[in-house]
Amino acid sequence: MAATKPRLSSFSRNISALHSSQSPGVKYGPNGSTFVSTGIPDLDKILGGGFPLGSLVMVMEDAEAPHHMLLLRNFMSQGLVHNQPLLYASPSKDPRSFLGTLPSPASSKDDKSRDRDPEQEKGLRIAWQYKKYMGEQQPNFDSHRDNKQDYCSEFDLRKPLERHYLTGPRVDCFSIQDSKNLAALQDRCATFLAQFQRNDGSSSLVGRIAIQSFCAPQCEHSNMEWDMLSFIKSLKGMLRSSNAVAVITFPPSLLSPSCTKRWQHMADTLLSVAAIPDEDKELAKLLSGYQDMVGLLNVHKVARMNTQVPVILDATTFSIKLHKRRYLVLECLNQAPVDGSSGSSYGTSGSCSGSSKTGTLDF
Repeated sequence: MAATKPRLSSFSRNISALHSSQSPGVKYGPNGSTFVSTGIPDLDKILGGGFPLGSLVMVMEDAEAPHHMLLLRNFMSQGLVHNQPLLYASPSKDPRSFLGTLPSPASSKDDKSRDRDPEQEKGLRIAWQYKKYMGEQQPNFDSHRDNKQDYCSEFDLRKPLERHYLTGPRVDCFSIQDSKNLAALQDRCATFLAQFQRNDGSSSLVGRIAIQSFCAPQCEHSNMEWDMLSFIKSLKGMLRSSNAVAVITFPPSLLSPSCTKRWQHMADTLLSVAAIPDEDKELAKLLSGYQDMVGLLNVHKVARMNTQVPVILDATTFSIKLHKRRYLVLECLNQAPVDGSSGSSYGTSGSCSGSSKTGTLDF
């Protein structure tokens, strides 16, 4: 006689549906998708979990400020903290020297993590009587909650990453400055991705590729637009069958408009950064917290793996701020008060009257 399964309450979570072999730095999402963290907690929330494995991420640079390097540094550091192999390609002659600028995870004493809910810390309070229905599954739930907290780190931009993360065979650096064509870079990417082939659907070993300023003018291939487009197409095809994510930053001002459109179409996730104009009085009146902004982040496209349902974001433009001049924070743009005074913003909600003073409503 087959053993009968224990009856579970409808209030208990189906822990068996979760992946028990989840590796650090990997999170499973809907439709069989698997995510790795971007290295920025706010960006993970915006994108619905992070960067999906097998996807190509492209970041359009701004000529006025190198804000794209903030995204690239956190992406690289997050992978190294989780012991994920990294391939870094740069137009500089010594790309390994850039690794010394990667940020380190914040220590527990100066961690900027969000305030935890005391209700979650002490377990169930309102529905305390349902604890008896969960039985031995409660510790498993806590373990998955801990894994979720370790999924993304808070990085201190003033503290360099420890040296032991940067040594060993898991970090591979490549200079594309002296390459006459992209064959050497394509072969290096193919060799790197060969160790992350997606055979049985498991994601025990995950890799990351970071390519900085792909069409930089100091590279000899910067004027070969079709060759660069062919490389991007080939890299995207290799990523589809591997447990890896590639992030490419490029300055669109150095490309023709038609080539820029093709690159944007090839990206699974498309982001762009922009600098904040200095002392823009009109913008300061329009947005709250303008003095704390260092740049803007625009989300043009969000990757959707194994589904055709598009992602509809509540907002596509976010402000880039440095909390305590150390921690990267992304926030939605909020409209400043109409009278220009300090205080809480109105957010995205509309107002019937153009005046903030109380009194008779004027429609």
